[in-house]
Amino acid sequence: MNFNLQLDALRSAYRDGSLTPRDLLRSLRDKAAALNPDYHLFIHLLSVEELEPYLAALDGRDLDSLPLYGVPFAIKDNIDLAGIPTTAACPAFAYVPTQSATIVEQLLALGAIPLGKTNLDQFATGLNGSRSPYGACPNSVLPEYPSGGSSAGSSLAVALGVASFSLGTDTAGSGRVPAALNNLVGMKATKGLISTAGVVPACRTLDCVTTFTATAREASQLLALTAHLDPRDAYSRSNPMWNDGSAFGTPRPFRFGVPRAQDLEFFGCPEGPLLFDSAIDQLEALGGEAVELDLSPFLEAARLLYEGPWVAERYSVAGELMEHNPQAVLSVIQAVLAKAPAVTGVQTFRAQYRLQALKALCDKALEGLDCVITPTIGRPVTLAELDAEPVLRNSELGYYTNFMNLLDYAAVAVPSGFMGNGLPWGVTLFGRAFTDQYLLSVADAFQRRSEAPAPTTVARNDRARLVVCGAHLDGLALNWQLKRRGARLVETTFSSPDYQLYALAGGPPFRPGMVRVTEGGVAIAVEVWELPSSELGSFLTGIPAPLGLGKVQLADGRWESGFICEQYGLQGAVDISHLGGWRAYLAR
Repeated sequence: MNFNLQLDALRSAYRDGSLTPRDLLRSLRDKAAALNPDYHLFIHLLSVEELEPYLAALDGRDLDSLPLYGVPFAIKDNIDLAGIPTTAACPAFAYVPTQSATIVEQLLALGAIPLGKTNLDQFATGLNGSRSPYGACPNSVLPEYPSGGSSAGSSLAVALGVASFSLGTDTAGSGRVPAALNNLVGMKATKGLISTAGVVPACRTLDCVTTFTATAREASQLLALTAHLDPRDAYSRSNPMWNDGSAFGTPRPFRFGVPRAQDLEFFGCPEGPLLFDSAIDQLEALGGEAVELDLSPFLEAARLLYEGPWVAERYSVAGELMEHNPQAVLSVIQAVLAKAPAVTGVQTFRAQYRLQALKALCDKALEGLDCVITPTIGRPVTLAELDAEPVLRNSELGYYTNFMNLLDYAAVAVPSGFMGNGLPWGVTLFGRAFTDQYLLSVADAFQRRSEAPAPTTVARNDRARLVVCGAHLDGLALNWQLKRRGARLVETTFSSPDYQLYALAGGPPFRPGMVRVTEGGVAIAVEVWELPSSELGSFLTGIPAPLGLGKVQLADGRWESGFICEQYGLQGAVDISHLGGWRAYLAR
């Protein structure tokens, strides 16, 4: 029996009594057991007895008190679930944790039910899903292709309809490549936003816990519920308020980066360029402005992940086992990690210096952009191709993904179409750290097109908009206060016809006061600037009385933060409303 497992649909079914968590989980467990011989998606599928304590914990609980009441989810088997072995796809490495990973504890407390531990590329080293002693994971649509990895089983659990969502991990693309190959949304949040306490490291300084969902909206809901600072994780980071759940909404017109033609690589696939061009067209139809982006420094950073010293960080987990029990580690994993013992401290620091230089270039390239679009993979490869050239083909799968965590960016993989043979194809939207909910907003709009109602709120990111009408206008006396904070001019426009403008007493600098009125108002010439949200507080505290920041209505009806003036400040002021703006007054 097939169920609609999306979060809102499942909640509705529980609410109207047409479904119960116990009936659902037992049915899904039977379905997963039937699929497992062909897809090898679960390493450990929880038994009926192992499921029962989680189901019993819901008995008598109010549906509205648990945001994830009865929601089935799957856990990549490098993430701890108390009392269940964690293997990292290496039986000789296995251990039984007494405490669940923080992210798992969070989900259980929210009412979610774990179905089992999913298969992966051993030690999360791989992007294809074929590097496991528990069996290779074929694609959910075409079995001659891989599922993608390393979060192979996690992607299949959602794609094959046995879990509402699943947990994966991502160091080099493991939470995005499987999403693209299985028609899913793969959310790789900003490093540290979701705790990695209780996760077997691949590269601890780079690792992220990821989610696989059917929709970007569900990914947004899960992120809002789980993005919390964790004292168990030294790499955990606080989520700024501009990136909380309320930031998810409908994006207003935006600018997105598109890699230069010479930076794009499809490895001979004729369909990739056409599918990517179509995705760009769809973003433009949503109000996006495409801006050419030099991707070469991003790609150079990507090469550092396996060609540089970070391979030694992977070795710190599996190396001891390789040395004392080499047959326990797959030969392809040994080949990847073989050069790690020779990495020196000098090489490590030199690579860090180069990475920092590249990050400076990449961060500069992102200024003025709301996000960047790339293909998630250049082309799909078959299981036969992986078997013939495992390292080369795996490397090709990571062409667009390997740089993301090294450069500390947020990314979301989103489905965008299908190839001629029916295989899913997708793109990735990425941006600065802590723009996760904004990226999910764009992904949601991209995924919905016009097929579903849009969110009623406006999406937010790490940039704040500010309406200025006087000395902060471009080129005027106080404009430096904006530019020094990294602000850029977004548009020149007018307020709604509901304002009066006064030349205030005092100065220099001479300043106007803009006041909203019920009668006798006019449209005032203004500029809209955008500056980092982190700089808005210092700007606000430097504004002298009687001016302040409030909400200003623009000619098109929008309300944006902007300069306002308190009534007492109009004593001795001159009404200059008839001139229509501060520049016109200065010209007089």
